[in-house]
Amino acid sequence: MKSFSEIVEEIKDIISSDIPGKKVFDKDVANALEISQMNFATMKKREKIPYEELLNFCAKRSIAINWLLYGQSPESLVEATNQFYMVRYFDAVNASAGGGANIEDEAFDSLAIEPHFLATLGGESELKNIEAINVTGDSMEPTFLNGDIIFLNRSKTDISRGGIFAIQTEDMLLVKRLQKRIDGKIDIISDNKDFYLPQIAEPGQINVLGRVVGRYGGVE
Repeated sequence: MKSFSEIVEEIKDIISSDIPGKKVFDKDVANALEISQMNFATMKKREKIPYEELLNFCAKRSIAINWLLYGQSPESLVEATNQFYMVRYFDAVNASAGGGANIEDEAFDSLAIEPHFLATLGGESELKNIEAINVTGDSMEPTFLNGDIIFLNRSKTDISRGGIFAIQTEDMLLVKRLQKRIDGKIDIISDNKDFYLPQIAEPGQINVLGRVVGRYGGVE
């Protein structure tokens, strides 16, 4: 996959037709992606690719995301396009630092994923159980970064072996590591241990929505 810096140069070429005769700067790319210049500069420095913003940019301009990320020509994707799979994507739902969104009540769009990526989520047999939401905040860094898109398997709610899950508390939607204790209580753990302490919950205090099985870039 291309680096963020390489993707930025591709976007500069794309939007150069919008401002003919003028040099295209990073600030123009930030505006095209609807990202603040400060956040854009941080992302570029860290090589953090803003997948959600890129998807929206490509959709508005009818550009194949595979070309932008991997350099694959649209012609090479014609046959493969018929093999894309669609998952429910709750683009208004954010998890990790909270937000109060209830995934059951939100509208959703369809997000296309390729067969090789579907395989990492459990295969076609699990497709009906897969849903995508956004991550916000830094409580799960470095595993997940603010703005990542994560994929849940809604059929996998057994926490006995631990793992990363999306959970609904009384007023927040979170993505956390869960560990079941001998006494039946549940440890709710943030991967960013420098700033977030573990919490303890009774089983009835949280609703496990599904196990996190993937993200763009992979799950640790």
